Amino acid sequence: MIKVKIGDTIKVTIGKDKGREGIVESVNPKDMTIIVQGINMYKKHVKGVPGREGGIYDIARPLPFGKFAIVCPKCKKQTRIGFSVIDNTKVRICKKCKREIDKN
Repeated sequence: MIKVKIGDTIKVTIGKDKGREGIVESVNPKDMTIIVQGINMYKKHVKGVPGREGGIYDIARPLPFGKFAIVCPKCKKQTRIGFSVIDNTKVRICKKCKREIDKN
């Protein structure tokens, strides 16, 4: 089971954006990468075609799982994620404050 979900807040631990926080936009479990808004941005030069204007666009590149840590919404610290079974449902818990991350 993947420990990262869309909407989680993460903090980058390695790379050019080290120390920055962002919200997860998409998760790709096959490649073990995520895309975060405003993090790992690069420029792409695009040639104009009918229906699309050319120019230089900012695009977000995928960030590997090993380069970020999840920020707990309760204690606001970067943490690891654990799992617990509560009322026959598997939930994610923060390893630092031992509270649930998912509130359904």
